Amino acid sequence: MTTATVQRANLTGAAYALAAVTCFSVNDVGIKFLSGGYALHQVVFIRALVALVVFTCLVMPFAGGLTVLRTRRPVIHLVRGLCVVAANMCLFLGLAALPIADATAIFFVSPLVITVFSVVFLHETVGPRRWAAIAVGFVGVLIIVKPGTAAFQAASLLPIAAAFLYATLHMLTRRIGGTESAATMAAYIQITFLVASTLIGLAIGDGRFAGSGHPSLEFLFRGWEWPATGDYPILAVLGVSGLFGGLFISQAYRLSEAAFAAPFEYVAMPMAIFWGVTVFGTWPDATAWIGIALIVGSGLYLLWRETVRDAQVARRAPTYRR
Repeated sequence: MTTATVQRANLTGAAYALAAVTCFSVNDVGIKFLSGGYALHQVVFIRALVALVVFTCLVMPFAGGLTVLRTRRPVIHLVRGLCVVAANMCLFLGLAALPIADATAIFFVSPLVITVFSVVFLHETVGPRRWAAIAVGFVGVLIIVKPGTAAFQAASLLPIAAAFLYATLHMLTRRIGGTESAATMAAYIQITFLVASTLIGLAIGDGRFAGSGHPSLEFLFRGWEWPATGDYPILAVLGVSGLFGGLFISQAYRLSEAAFAAPFEYVAMPMAIFWGVTVFGTWPDATAWIGIALIVGSGLYLLWRETVRDAQVARRAPTYRR
């Protein structure tokens, strides 16, 4: 590929990454907005149902029809789907109790976790400066979470759990990304969402465990009820944004270099602050700002170091004359 081709691919991938971040940000706002009146598994069920309808009508005809469901990796698709379901539910439960900016910032520890996982599971090498950046990022998480103080909320651990599950998902995606299309991966994720939310709803959807008063627990254990007419558009937007967010982010990493596309995901942070201020009337306090800066800064530094390392490897690679 020529330099111009790579640049065009990178720019296209960046556009897809920005579109994906916008979809996910809108999704988070909608989930938090509905968290006070519905059960999480009900919202996830409706979202997945809408997403599959849209996928069947608008995406599947252009992705090969029913052949998009053919796969050689059914077990990995199942595990990926369960990771996505668990990660989303942990993040959404955290959103029910935390300011949206705080939950988003804590979740952005995921690039740090991915780096650690790459060492443990992929046997990649990480130098001392990158380990230092990882340590700084985790310090940022501790500053926001405030363990051992009266300000600590157990719900703060939920976005951390979501970040670890997301990192696991990333590892699995790297294993099958060369053989499975973005449409195939998106389809199986939505199917897993639908099945998992149905089973959870059948198990606890009668509301018998509700009544604790905690926002996250109420969101999880609240009974199912027919949605209000005014909430139909929000539920529809959740389905559409969840589906296309997944498709867009897959396309971003298929078209562009990962180190180029990844920083654009951090646009979600100012978006989360914007939604928190304009929709929910919350603004990060001074301590949270410090934690946000450390997490985002360490993540961006890791991405920059990845770019430098790739450039060094490319320079050391031997060239051959014909």
